[in-house]
Amino acid sequence: MTASALPRRAIVIGGGLAAMLTAQALSTRIEVVVIERDTLPEGPLHRKNLPQAHHVHHLWAGGAEAIETILPGTLKALTAAGARRIPLTTGMVALSPQGWFRRWDESHYTIACHRDLLDWVVRDQVLKADDGRVTVMQGTEVLGLTGSAEEVTGVHIRHADGSEDTLSATLVVDAGGRGSRTPHWLADLGARPPATRRVDSGLVYASVLCQEPPGLPESWPIINIQAAPRSGRPGQTGVILPIENGRWLVTLSGTRGGEPTGDLAEFTEFALGLRHPLIGELLRKATPLGPVHVTRMTANHRHYYERSRLPENLLVVGDAVAAFNPLYGHGMSVAAQSALTLYRAVRRHGCDTPGLLRRVQKDIARHVDTAWTFAVGTDVLYDGATEGGPTASERLSARFVDRLTCTATGSGRMARALTDVMVLQKGPQRLLRPAALVSAARGPLKPPLTGPPLSPEERRAIDDA
Repeated sequence: MTASALPRRAIVIGGGLAAMLTAQALSTRIEVVVIERDTLPEGPLHRKNLPQAHHVHHLWAGGAEAIETILPGTLKALTAAGARRIPLTTGMVALSPQGWFRRWDESHYTIACHRDLLDWVVRDQVLKADDGRVTVMQGTEVLGLTGSAEEVTGVHIRHADGSEDTLSATLVVDAGGRGSRTPHWLADLGARPPATRRVDSGLVYASVLCQEPPGLPESWPIINIQAAPRSGRPGQTGVILPIENGRWLVTLSGTRGGEPTGDLAEFTEFALGLRHPLIGELLRKATPLGPVHVTRMTANHRHYYERSRLPENLLVVGDAVAAFNPLYGHGMSVAAQSALTLYRAVRRHGCDTPGLLRRVQKDIARHVDTAWTFAVGTDVLYDGATEGGPTASERLSARFVDRLTCTATGSGRMARALTDVMVLQKGPQRLLRPAALVSAARGPLKPPLTGPPLSPEERRAIDDA
C-alpha cells in the first residue's frame, strides 16, 4: 500500500503519559487511535502495567512548560487537583555528593504529585480537548508492525477476546514504554534494529506513601539525600516528595549490596543509615498509609534510533527510546519535550511530508542526550554497571558533572546554570559557557554548609511534630 493510499489516521502504541501527549500533538492535523493493552482507570487510580507509579516522580519545569504548550490549562487542572508547585532551589533541601546545596531564590520549579494523578489529568485533558480526534482502544495488544523495511503501513493487533486484526495508518508512533518491542518488530520487517546502550547500577527502589506530620508549613520542601558514588560503598539515596492531600511520597534506593527491602519495619532504619539521617528522623514522625512498594527495573537503556534508517512513517518516543534510572526524574519531562517537538513539526509541515518523522526522531535525541548525561554520569561509576566499564567520554562527563556540582554547592551562578539543565529548560551547552566554566574552575564561592539548610520555621515544626 502506498503512502497516498493509507487511511488518514495515526496510531499511537501505549496509553501512558508519553502516548497521550503524542496523541494530542498529532491530533491538530490528523485523527489518532491510541492502542493500550490495559484498561485505563476513570480517575487518579493505579494501573497494573505502571508499577513505577508507586515511586517519586518529578515533572520538571521544562516538561511542565512543554505540556502546557501542547495542552493549555493542564497546570491549572493539576493545581486544582492538589498538585504542588515547588520553587527551586528555594523549596529543596538536598545533600549532593559534594555537600549541601544552598537554597537560592526561586529560578525554576517542579510540579509534585502522585504519578497516577498526573497521568489521569493529562489523559482527561486530551480526551476533552480533541473534539473526538483521539480515540482509545483499551484491552488491545499490538503484536507487530505491518509494511516493509522501507515503510510502515500499520499494526497487527489482538483484542481482549483473542481475535486478531490489522489496522492501517498514515503513521505509527511507539510510546509503549520500557517494554517496547520495536527492535524485534523492525527485524521482522527486515530492517536493522538500532544500536543500544545499557547502564545498570543494580539500583533497587522502595517507596511508601505517608501522611505528613501535623503542623508543617504549606511550603514544606523536598528532602533529597544523594549517594556518593566515588566512596567505594553502595549508593544509597532517599527522597521525601510533598504531594497532594498533605501526604509525602518517600522513596529510598540502593545499588548492589545496599538495596532496601519491602519490609516496612526496616524502611526507617534504612533512611537513618543514609549519608545524613534527616529523612529517617522525619519518617519517625510521619504515618505510613500503605505497604512498601519495591521496583528493580531501574537500568538506563537507550536505543539509538536517531542513528538508524527507520522505515518511513515510524516514530519511537518516551521510554521506548530511552529509559532512565528514575533517580533524576527526567523520564516524564523528556517525553513531554519530545511530544512538543513533534507538535511543532506537524503544525509546520503536516503529517504527509516525506522524511518528517525521521527528522523528528533526530530532534528528540537532543532531549534524551541531556537526561542520559545526568543518569549515566553517576551510574557508570558503580561496579558492574556496564560491560567493560564506562567509556572514556562517560568518565569525562562524570568528572565534569562532579566538578560543576561541587561548585554549585556554594555558587548561586553555577547552581542556576546546573538547575537550568537539570529541569530541562536549557541544554548541556549551558554548562559550557565561559562564565560557567570559570565558576567551575574557581570552585565554591562560599564554604560548604555543615548541616541541612532548614529554615527556623521548618526546624520548629519538626521539633513540635
